[in-house]
Amino acid sequence: MAVNIENLANLLNATLDAQHHRKAENALKEEAHKPKYSLALLQIVSTDAQPLKTRLAAALAFKNFIRHNYVDEEGKYKLPLEEVQTIKQELVGLMISSPPTIQTQLGDAISIIADSDFWERWDTLTKDLVSRLSNTDFKATNGVLEVAHSIFARWRPLFQSNELNREVLHVVDTFGEPFIHLLTIADQQIEANKADPVALKGWLETMCLLIKIFYDLSCQDLPPVIEAHLQNITLILHKYLTFTTPLFDDEEDEATPLETLKSDICDALQLFTNKYDDDFGVYTQEFTNNVWNVLSSVGPQKRYDILASKALQFLTAVASVRRHAEIFNNEQILSTIVEKVILPNVALRESDIEMFEDEPIEFIRRDLEGSDTDSRRRAATDFLRKLLENFEATVTQVVFKYINHYLTLGKTDWKAKDTAVYLFLAIAAKGTVTAAHGVKTVNSYVNVVEFFAEHIASDLVGDATEPISKVDAIKYLYNFRSQLNKAQWDGAIQPLINNLGSTNYVVYTYAAIAVERVLFLTDDQGQHILSRADILPYAKDLLEHLFALVEKDASPAKLQENEFLMRCIMRVLIVLKESVLQCGVESVLNHLIKITNVIKENPSNPRFYYYHFEAIGALVRYTSGSGQVDILPHLFAPFSYILHEDVSEFVPYVFQIFAMVLELNPSSPIPGDFKALIDGVLAPAPWETRGNVPPLARFLSAIIPKAAAEIVAEKKLETILGIFQRLLSGKKTEQASFDILEAVVATFDAATLEPYFGTLINLLFTKLQSNPTDSFKSRIARFYHLVSARAGDSGLGADYFIKHAEAIQVKVFVPFYLTVVLPTTAQFARPVDRKLGVISYTKTLCESQAFAQTYQKGWAFTCNNLLDLLKNPPKVAAGFGDEIVNEADVDDIGFGIGFTPLNTCKRGPRDDFPEILEVEKWVSEYMKTANQKHGGKVVAYATERLTDEAKAVLGQYLQ
Repeated sequence: MAVNIENLANLLNATLDAQHHRKAENALKEEAHKPKYSLALLQIVSTDAQPLKTRLAAALAFKNFIRHNYVDEEGKYKLPLEEVQTIKQELVGLMISSPPTIQTQLGDAISIIADSDFWERWDTLTKDLVSRLSNTDFKATNGVLEVAHSIFARWRPLFQSNELNREVLHVVDTFGEPFIHLLTIADQQIEANKADPVALKGWLETMCLLIKIFYDLSCQDLPPVIEAHLQNITLILHKYLTFTTPLFDDEEDEATPLETLKSDICDALQLFTNKYDDDFGVYTQEFTNNVWNVLSSVGPQKRYDILASKALQFLTAVASVRRHAEIFNNEQILSTIVEKVILPNVALRESDIEMFEDEPIEFIRRDLEGSDTDSRRRAATDFLRKLLENFEATVTQVVFKYINHYLTLGKTDWKAKDTAVYLFLAIAAKGTVTAAHGVKTVNSYVNVVEFFAEHIASDLVGDATEPISKVDAIKYLYNFRSQLNKAQWDGAIQPLINNLGSTNYVVYTYAAIAVERVLFLTDDQGQHILSRADILPYAKDLLEHLFALVEKDASPAKLQENEFLMRCIMRVLIVLKESVLQCGVESVLNHLIKITNVIKENPSNPRFYYYHFEAIGALVRYTSGSGQVDILPHLFAPFSYILHEDVSEFVPYVFQIFAMVLELNPSSPIPGDFKALIDGVLAPAPWETRGNVPPLARFLSAIIPKAAAEIVAEKKLETILGIFQRLLSGKKTEQASFDILEAVVATFDAATLEPYFGTLINLLFTKLQSNPTDSFKSRIARFYHLVSARAGDSGLGADYFIKHAEAIQVKVFVPFYLTVVLPTTAQFARPVDRKLGVISYTKTLCESQAFAQTYQKGWAFTCNNLLDLLKNPPKVAAGFGDEIVNEADVDDIGFGIGFTPLNTCKRGPRDDFPEILEVEKWVSEYMKTANQKHGGKVVAYATERLTDEAKAVLGQYLQ
């Protein structure tokens, strides 16, 4: 059934409506299965009669559709070839003719297509782009250059490879000369249109794009065409660094094309200084002077922010090359730099204070998270630190003169004190400031604890302190948290917590940030600086206060705005562990459920809801076994709503928490409500979203053993194995497929598995023949051991595996065992896998008829491999350990990219024999019992088949 354009346009409009967007998005997913859906979206994008918002929604939907449906993991097309060709034919022209907002989305889509197809499957694209360039129409040319830049910019972060070099060469061969020619044309057009605001703006934008492409083409290696024209290109760069026009003088806030152009030039200069100093070094001095003049001439207006920042980044690059850095090595020059460049760019401006008051969360993110990479303060600090790296003593001495001057002024002027504190922070820290520990290495010419006591501490505790001064004090503690010892922190933590009571948004948020990081902080032995006992006395009040701050505004957007507060709640719960039971656990649970119920209507801040579900995970993990509070019934209503309404952002988190609930109580029966979830999990739809696969597989693996009777009675095993088969076929999902397979094999007996087992082995052996990864070999070896180790009452065992393998192909088992199972098992690193290998080998030696009679050499190989594993007997820790929670810092996680694991829900590797605690003792008892049961045959086989050395070692287990 074809897509109805009118209906599709209505659905796109409905996705923009906060009340109906969820339903509309689900309906769009259905439309996406219809043929030529992507072309219908492009038709809406290209229709001028449609409202701009509808066309933009269509462009966004097209980009997202292409991201998930253009090619599979192997790079094969998922769309019909005819549709692919039409997309490629139409897309470039459509982007060029579209309004700027739509151009951005279509440019992203072209970039996604280029990732898989450019250049070999789309080798006409570069020629097509060149053919559309115009010497007279800047609109058409800028559209072409936008497309080109969206493709070439992909090279910037990549590592060099032969494949990448071939792609760049292909582009340079076709695009290089037209690019050089167009630089001259754009320069001429700018000269010719100096008095025409519209044309001048258009051609300056052309020059901006050309400079961006100059960077793209040079980011991997210096192309011959650029090397040959480098002198002429530098003349253009000089010209536009110093270019001025009165036409843009009225602009205050927004950067004009001229500032953007100068910023792009500084970017390119930075690249060439860092990467091509041999070729470019002769021009560096002159460009340094140019950029210095630019910096000295820009005003404090916001329009110059990015330019000032990029100019400072270029100077930082110059200071990073030792022979160029020497131009700064002079006390007088350094004083001039601090006075003329550093101070104007680190001093608080009116716009900063306005942001502090009017957009506090934006102020915090820019200031703290490095999202202010293009801010003047950050760039000036980086430049100062680079100078400090080269000339530590001189820079410290010069800067301290200014710090002392501003501290004196700061007695009556809080802005002056802010500058002093900022300068001190800039020169006191050396090396990288880490998310886990803050400043690890300090400038040897300063004393951070003494400076805190003399100049900062009073601002931390003073009631009448200016809010920004309070923030400076908290940030000081936050930055230098590793420099304070336990005793100093014992004194500082209470005043820090008191600042959570501030009425100022930025102050209480910074306090929450600092408290969270201090609770995360560990010493060199990995022990927390502040322990559970340290935080317990005020934990209850702290949690109540944090929840009150989060819930202050109950609208979904405002409630989830401040992820820092939720992160602090999460950290307190992780540190408290079981002690949360002493802090009003039901109240904490009610707050978390209340927040879930608000944000599920419209999730908008991935970091906030990530920390929120980590907090729920911590609560479930540490209170589930207590018997004091039954969390599951409280969570079930909001969580089932999330699953029923397919709140896609939350579904992976819900299944991780539900899986952990089942795993934490392995012996208890399946909770009644959970039975209703099984059918939903076995339906195809949830598995289509890649981010759902790991948590769904984990949940299914956890519920299979508990629901075994229902699964057999309701004939659901075949559906489960169908899911296994589907996941096995994808590289990124094969590990999840084994999780499900292991749960099946560990749960059901031989008779239940009989109709399917041959097919399972066939699927695995087929995949084993096509250049398998080491991780696949590891999982198939583990699967074999699980079957083998279940010899006994279940009817499984090595002989069961061999029977089904040999039914597929005679004599296939021996090479599989010798080339996959034995060598892979010898390389097992995890104790739980080595333990499984020990149990499997032991039962094979004692129970297998095939190894006793047919594979007599195999019996000896197995015994030798068992003895090798027992040289270092595996010791397996319990499934959920304390250390797991702090394994990764949450800042390292890529939010919203596929699947985000919850640290609080992580579990150790699967142990199918938790009852076996001392492996060597178990081997000895099992072998002695089996030898007796089989009339001494185990000893007899050992005597006949083993070397004297192996006999002696095995004898110790049989005595």
